[in-house]
Amino acid sequence: MSAILIVDDEPAICWAFREALSDDGHAVRVVPSAEEALRLAGQGWRPDVVVMDVRLPGIDGISAMRELRGKIGAAPVVVMTAFGSLDTAVRAIEEGAFDYLVKPFDLDKAVEVLRRALSSQQTASHAGVADSEQPLAAGGAIIGSSPAMQQVFKQIALVAASEVSVLITGESGTGKELVARAIHRHSPRREGPFVPVCIPALNPGLIESELFGHFRGAFTGAADDRIGLLELAAGGTLLLDEIADVPAALQVKLLRTIEQREIVPVGGTTPRALDVRMIAATNRPLPELVASGAFREDLFFRLGVFQIHLPPLRDRKDDVPALADHFLRQIEPARRGAPLRLTPETCAALCTRDWPGNVRELRNTIEHATIVARDGEIRPEHLPAPLPLKIAAAVSTDARAHREISTWASVEAAGLAESDDPQLYERFLQLVEPPLLAAVLEHCRGNRAAAASLLGLHRATLRQKLRRHGLTE
Repeated sequence: MSAILIVDDEPAICWAFREALSDDGHAVRVVPSAEEALRLAGQGWRPDVVVMDVRLPGIDGISAMRELRGKIGAAPVVVMTAFGSLDTAVRAIEEGAFDYLVKPFDLDKAVEVLRRALSSQQTASHAGVADSEQPLAAGGAIIGSSPAMQQVFKQIALVAASEVSVLITGESGTGKELVARAIHRHSPRREGPFVPVCIPALNPGLIESELFGHFRGAFTGAADDRIGLLELAAGGTLLLDEIADVPAALQVKLLRTIEQREIVPVGGTTPRALDVRMIAATNRPLPELVASGAFREDLFFRLGVFQIHLPPLRDRKDDVPALADHFLRQIEPARRGAPLRLTPETCAALCTRDWPGNVRELRNTIEHATIVARDGEIRPEHLPAPLPLKIAAAVSTDARAHREISTWASVEAAGLAESDDPQLYERFLQLVEPPLLAAVLEHCRGNRAAAASLLGLHRATLRQKLRRHGLTE
């Protein structure tokens, strides 16, 4: 039998815990405030586990944790919260919370958390997350009080203090770079640089030099030694955004850098020690790319020691009003005129949208509305029309096609580099032209004149291409 202390001023929650834990044979004591818990511990009573709410009359739960731990020793503390923020999650981690429960919670799951806490009493390290009245992360970076974001806050708080590599996944516009910055900001490396690198934005022909640096004369145009982005992040954190776009030929070198913590600049032979934490981000399904051979399995596992997935905005619409208000507060200082305000009808309208562009699209929508709403009151008619699903799908399809072509080209280029006659461009045409011509012909019901017009080709050119690819009857 174990002794469990419940610290909460909500009688219903205390009763539920007492009933469930007593049935398991535990001795349960209930107090309504942190002051009462400290008094009880000061009298010599030692619980095996403490379950404590954050929002309490008097001293809040997190502020009381350090003093309470000084009285009860290493007993795990499970935090309860009705809302949560990244900032308070990190505070809870620093104070040694074991885990957290978001109200309202499933009682059976809560009891299971306490069982794990009891079994971990001999473990020196604890983890957890807690609550705040404002659903705003430190520095205004990440907004959200939904259960999905509570999980994200918890994961950030857990991994920030470590040195492991982190892989952040999620759709475009969900805030992957913000999460990376939050990890850096709450890590021991916070005083060092944070260097975000967007892989597709790097010069394809010089990407190795951009990342690893080079020595003078290493290649045509290398007039001076140059430090790469990896070394610029030394002592801090490097974010490799859109990691799926790293060329296949460079993946091996990147893997070695992560494993050995050293780099070799282009044109060099001697490794140089590298002290940097790696965070990678992508909106593409890396496991599928690994299965297809487009991304190295060992690099995937090395980058994804700890993974955080960001939910799309459509899956956390409860956060939309808070996000919209946050963007309003960002815009207001630079705007002259009446104070900005969202009407209840506007908030309701925002919550009905699917937001294919996620948080980025919401921000753009609010910025548009503040320009149209001259009197400061933002009404539904001030909102721009939602992005048509057809356009959203087309944008998504174009981006996906671009990524797939880039991946194919990288793999093929690496495989054909030593060939006497690689003919990569011709191989590409042989790959894409037949399905393109066949699809357009089918769309035009076999009318070659219409197909040529749609393709922007002369009919004679179309005939030649159809004959070359064996698409003629």
